Amino acid sequence: MKTIGIIPARYASTRLPGKPLMDIGGKPMIQHVYERAMQAKLIDEVIVATDDERIVSAVEQFGGTSVMTSVDHINGTSRAAEVVKNLDVELIINIQGDEPLIMAEMIDELAAVMISDEKLSTATLCYQISEEHFPDPNVVKVVRDRNEFALYFSRSLIPYGREKKNHRVYEHIGIYAYRKPFLLKYIEMDDTPLSMAESLEQLKVLENGYKMKVIETRFSYEALSIDTKEDLERARSIIAVKRGQE
Repeated sequence: MKTIGIIPARYASTRLPGKPLMDIGGKPMIQHVYERAMQAKLIDEVIVATDDERIVSAVEQFGGTSVMTSVDHINGTSRAAEVVKNLDVELIINIQGDEPLIMAEMIDELAAVMISDEKLSTATLCYQISEEHFPDPNVVKVVRDRNEFALYFSRSLIPYGREKKNHRVYEHIGIYAYRKPFLLKYIEMDDTPLSMAESLEQLKVLENGYKMKVIETRFSYEALSIDTKEDLERARSIIAVKRGQE
């Protein structure tokens, strides 16, 4: 089964323009993501999907592979779909270009569940979070059924936890696995009421009656999506500490 990792990378970010090229420890952010993705054992190829020649140039400089895509894409998912549409590939892992701390082991973890169960159309990851993150609308929460399929994603606290004892809350990690036919079908779906209300595109999957497997990662991980200058400085500090420990 050929598996490809796609890293969508848009230059014109609303809150932090040019963030794929922001320096973190002497490397542009996109390089951190790319190099970590390349360490995944179950991915055959990694491609950066972008709409900007500056990002193409940066990827070429560190020896990576990139593809220019349309500037009209509304999100990274449709950008990834453009890249794979005419490729001979079965499984696509959509890796967020603004998570420089993503772990290769988690990418493999997600790919493995899709490879082991051919009935799955799409899957993603989650991890348990501490109470301090419960009120944060930028932390997307997920609740699952007993078979680990998503029941709902929300920026609000779910479940509510009337009983504080054993109140477990899980954050959704924004990495997705798709089988190619489902990905091409998914990008043709119109926005749905809940996806628009929450501003969460993955809710289209549930609202259209499809299932999304949500695996709790086995690895110690704290999601860090770079959306602000504060996020960027935090990433720089974390990577500097990691390098100091090596």
